[in-house]
Amino acid sequence: MEPIQINKAKTLKDLPDPATLVFGKVFTDHMFLMNYDAGKGWHSPRIEPYAPLSLEPSCMVFHYAQEVFEGMKAYRDPDGGVRLFRPMDNVKRLNDSCERLCIPQLPEDIALEGIEALVRLEERWVPSLEGTSLYVRPFVIATDASLGVHASHSYLYCVICCPVGAYYKEGLQPVKIYVEDEDVRAVRGGTGFTKCGGNYAASIRAGERAEEKGFSQVLWLDGVERKYIEEVGAMNVLFKIDGKVVTPMLNGSILPGITRRSCLELLRDWGYTVEERRISADELFEAARDGKLEEAWGSGTAAVISPIGVLARGDEKVTINGGQIGALSQKLYDTLTGIQWGKVADPHGWSVKL
Repeated sequence: MEPIQINKAKTLKDLPDPATLVFGKVFTDHMFLMNYDAGKGWHSPRIEPYAPLSLEPSCMVFHYAQEVFEGMKAYRDPDGGVRLFRPMDNVKRLNDSCERLCIPQLPEDIALEGIEALVRLEERWVPSLEGTSLYVRPFVIATDASLGVHASHSYLYCVICCPVGAYYKEGLQPVKIYVEDEDVRAVRGGTGFTKCGGNYAASIRAGERAEEKGFSQVLWLDGVERKYIEEVGAMNVLFKIDGKVVTPMLNGSILPGITRRSCLELLRDWGYTVEERRISADELFEAARDGKLEEAWGSGTAAVISPIGVLARGDEKVTINGGQIGALSQKLYDTLTGIQWGKVADPHGWSVKL
């Protein structure tokens, strides 16, 4: 493939105040683009000034949702350099999503090179205030101007970036979670294991209902038997039960989270018994009633670790660890963020310094 062409913006934006950053509102000066055309493959990798995309109203992504995306972060380390966390894992997962949505897979070396080149160019946008970072959003959309229900013959791959503030401005506060028993997020054989917009659109109604009841997120059940735990909100979920760590197994309807994988690898390093299996809501609430549910937390790129303090189902409500963050959740958060920001040892080589 041809080398990446760089067309720098003639005028650069003013940097926002890192103390008042809001997720996904301010975007950097440039974006990475690459096109796909049937018979030609992926071509024209380039960095252009950040600007609106020009698309036909009949563009297939608008009508049949053939699109996928990823999310990762760039971090400012203590030496002033910039790091990415397991970026090739994101590229590989993006290609897994592409395969399921019938999108041609990206050349992984070029996709990673484009991300790294864009972040290097936008280095001044990586904030250094404690807990802040530069969020990186790669995505692929179908661009055929056609209303036929079939795979597109052309696609656009794009990477945009936005500086984001600390997720926990006042420390890790455990959240209240409600078990969703009406809507389902995904089913095996569907697109649950991918990062595609349809999964997130399907989750919005339940999330809003939970919020109206005073809860932060929903705990999703499986779409077949409506009894087994799958995810919490848009995150993977883990439980410490009677000394063991239990998390729903990857069965095709659960996103294979990179933060989840990192948690499991660290936990095994530390000697914990880790079980990836089916766990029912009944088992979870029984463990809570018996005093065996010691900790619960979500894991994901945005929050890293999101401790759960209260679980509710119907009229039953249980408090976990007195509503406080547990020692293991805190250790995972401190270790993962320490690795991401280059502050602690990284025995697995997850942190990539640019």
